[in-house]
Amino acid sequence: MDIGTGMIGLGAGIAIGAAAFATAWAQSVIGAAGMGLMAEKDGMEGKVLLFMALPETMVILGFVVAYLILTTFKG
Repeated sequence: MDIGTGMIGLGAGIAIGAAAFATAWAQSVIGAAGMGLMAEKDGMEGKVLLFMALPETMVILGFVVAYLILTTFKG
């Protein structure tokens, strides 16, 4: 194994790790605001659930980027 293979793995790990961290941060902010919204208004559960699911696309895109890094660059 050479340094190039290690760098490819590191890049893929950073892609997934950064996406997961950003998703966790976004969901914590959205979740806190959503709980406050549901405490004030009835019938907003569906919207809050939708807004909680949207940041998950960042993890999916991070996985796609990591997959592209691993398959495109052969160490």
